[in-house]
Amino acid sequence: MLDYGGAVTPARLQTFLAIVEHGSARAAAERLSVTESAVSAALAALHREAGVVLFERHGRGLRLTESGRIFAGYARRILGLIDEGLDAARRSGDPERGRVRLGAVTTAGEYLVPGLLASFRARYPRVEVTLDVGVRDRMSALLADHQLDLVIGGRPRAGRGLTTRATRPNSLIVVAAPGRVPELSTVTWLLREPGSGTRDTTLALLDALQVAPPTLALGSHGAVVASAALGLGVTLVSADAVTEHLRQGSLQRVPVRGTPLDRPWHAVTTASPTATAALFLEHLTDPDGAGELAFRPRRAPARG
Repeated sequence: MLDYGGAVTPARLQTFLAIVEHGSARAAAERLSVTESAVSAALAALHREAGVVLFERHGRGLRLTESGRIFAGYARRILGLIDEGLDAARRSGDPERGRVRLGAVTTAGEYLVPGLLASFRARYPRVEVTLDVGVRDRMSALLADHQLDLVIGGRPRAGRGLTTRATRPNSLIVVAAPGRVPELSTVTWLLREPGSGTRDTTLALLDALQVAPPTLALGSHGAVVASAALGLGVTLVSADAVTEHLRQGSLQRVPVRGTPLDRPWHAVTTASPTATAALFLEHLTDPDGAGELAFRPRRAPARG
């Protein structure tokens, strides 16, 4: 049985995760502004408490064992829950002075969330808001680990204990530079980075079309859209994200069988959102507050 007054403490869990992130005790010590011997001592204590090896030597650094990989997932969730719980306790009496940590997939973070944040901040100026933008898999992991309070993106994958609270219509269309309609089986398809939901949907679409064209993976949503406009290929993208490009004529819509694809935006939380996260959800689903960006509340939440 673990002695919670002994080896397993938040500080030691933070040290463990710093080694996971930076790959060595020395790098973790620099990140945490402590001595390398302090990091080594914390890791030795965790090894004794766990009774298994969490890291193994790999060159000049350290690499997680399978046991360490499993433990790292729990460590992230534990620290996320501690942080979430302390903040909820401190601000329980006044959610309008609380904190909400938002996450968004890249497309939503660039084209949808800024307007929602502007109206929310105007309505609740004392709420502390942070926004993290990235690919779907990373945002879902942060939310599941209680390091975010609410994520706006695609449908959450099953098995993470996440709940869709509200949805908003979103269509995916294929676009290319203006001019002759390209041959879909030979033109280069521009893909988002691994972990992106749009990338996975594009690959599924190509499989459904039974074509195997050349592909080019780019590092961000903006790079994909800009490259399509420059004539480097075609891409599948949210219609919301290219409205201005289509209006100006820098992109054209390409007719493709099976498109547009209906891929609604989902506002997702864990099973028990904080009071301030609930306040943001209330605003998100209020047409008077959020205007044309408003979501529709999900009356029967689908849990992953």
